[in-house]
Amino acid sequence: MKTTYKFLALLLVVFTGSNSYAQLNPLAAQYYSNRFLINPAYAGSTDGIRVNAAYRKLWSNVPGSPLTQSLTADYGKGKVGVGLNVYNESAGLQRQTRVTGTYAYHLQLGEEQQQLHFGISLGFMSQRLENSDIYGNPNDPMVGQYNDRKTYLDGDFGIAYTSGTFSLQAAIPNLKSVLKKDVIKLADVTTFYAASSYRFKLTEGAEGMDLEPMIAYRGVQGFDNIWDAGAQLEIANQQVFITGMYHSTKNATFGLGMDFRKKYLISGNYTTQTSALSGYTNGSFELNLRLSLGK
Repeated sequence: MKTTYKFLALLLVVFTGSNSYAQLNPLAAQYYSNRFLINPAYAGSTDGIRVNAAYRKLWSNVPGSPLTQSLTADYGKGKVGVGLNVYNESAGLQRQTRVTGTYAYHLQLGEEQQQLHFGISLGFMSQRLENSDIYGNPNDPMVGQYNDRKTYLDGDFGIAYTSGTFSLQAAIPNLKSVLKKDVIKLADVTTFYAASSYRFKLTEGAEGMDLEPMIAYRGVQGFDNIWDAGAQLEIANQQVFITGMYHSTKNATFGLGMDFRKKYLISGNYTTQTSALSGYTNGSFELNLRLSLGK
């Protein structure tokens, strides 16, 4: 029995560390195809309904490896946008679920395509250990104390400026963890996010080609702040895109996708592992889907 508990403790240490490092690699969709993932100000930023789904898992089949699932839906009409963001993550014994609803306001500025966006989200976060995966006594008091913690309120705040070619944004996600320091958690979380990009129109027409470089700066609790820099190349009138991002954690993200008729999007992203874990895994693969309904 003592050996079993030692094995359980080892699993907790290993996968707690793995989950913390997983926070260093957010879903790649947040940079270009679904900015609502990280910033509530983008909810309903374009008229109509958009539904996005994401799935990410380590490329190597390691038992208990981090698994991330996300579903967002947002609707915009005129100056008002609303949205729903559902996020689920598992790593080892830990399960984490977060659900938030969003309200956004989009203020038109002087020029036709210039807008200032504000957004706020409110919802709940639940964290627990999966009893069925425990090799040992699932009635251990420490497991019970962790799982007895109440689901708590959480939220996000964001602001963004956009024009036809330029975007500048800042967000404070996970407000509960930022404002209240006594939240118990196994994984560190994002404390702030800021990004800016500029779209260059390289060619016009049906075979039009755009290039959008981006630089982002984000904080992860317990780690050094992280820089992200890269670009997305869009061809065939923005229907096919190639993405590349380099992160200051000494890893990179590469993506390829299609936004058919700007209604049906599918993309795949591969993120190499951070330098600290490169000897253990080969990185992660992410699949993204989106359905955009008419204005």
